[in-house]
Amino acid sequence: MARRKSGLSPRHKKILAFLEEYQQDKGYPPSIREIGDHTQISSTSVVKYYLSQLEEMGYIARQSNVSRGINLIKNAGGNLLQNARNAAAQALDQLVTIPLVGNIVAGEPMPVPPSDFSYYDPDSGIDIARSLLPSADSLDQLYALRVHGDSMIDAMVNDGDIVVMKKVDQARNGEMVAIWLADRDETTLKYFYQENERVRLQPANPSMQPIIIDDPSIVEVQGKVVLVIRQLENA
Repeated sequence: MARRKSGLSPRHKKILAFLEEYQQDKGYPPSIREIGDHTQISSTSVVKYYLSQLEEMGYIARQSNVSRGINLIKNAGGNLLQNARNAAAQALDQLVTIPLVGNIVAGEPMPVPPSDFSYYDPDSGIDIARSLLPSADSLDQLYALRVHGDSMIDAMVNDGDIVVMKKVDQARNGEMVAIWLADRDETTLKYFYQENERVRLQPANPSMQPIIIDDPSIVEVQGKVVLVIRQLENA
């Protein structure tokens, strides 16, 4: 596990700001699930991990045997939480939301039901720091897919990870792309190679063979990967 940096991370600050806002609005602390929902943390164990760090650093006090047993601690100057709130707001200003529109198979091509890319609510999305994205890309060109399968594990793309895609309809050799095989109504995530009169879709898993397409006209490039978001809690 990577060593935690000293001080407050943007996520720590976001949790602190939410704790203060919720307490002021409701008159009592939020639940673990509510904290996770607000900060886009799907795992309650990860929320508890961040709360434990905040407790160790003296920002909160917790009562393990009491429901919603989280108490904020202010320093003598009373500016701690306001500073955290301001920092969290600044961090939020730097976040952009990328729509999470469906699933992509990283394995053998598999049929995709017509509803797959509309499975997620239109308002669903993931928050990403703008600095992590290619500066030249327009946000309306980006979308996200959740990966199923392990054909790209040597490219550090595992089952359950999220890939941020840029909408393109052509690919260069060696790019990781989402491919739609039109004649089969199948989709897959692979490295793309144009080789003379055929297309090779190369997995990044030594136990799997490449997919050779003799008729390039059936290969439709749907987008290329610009960012991979690892789901560490599933590791």
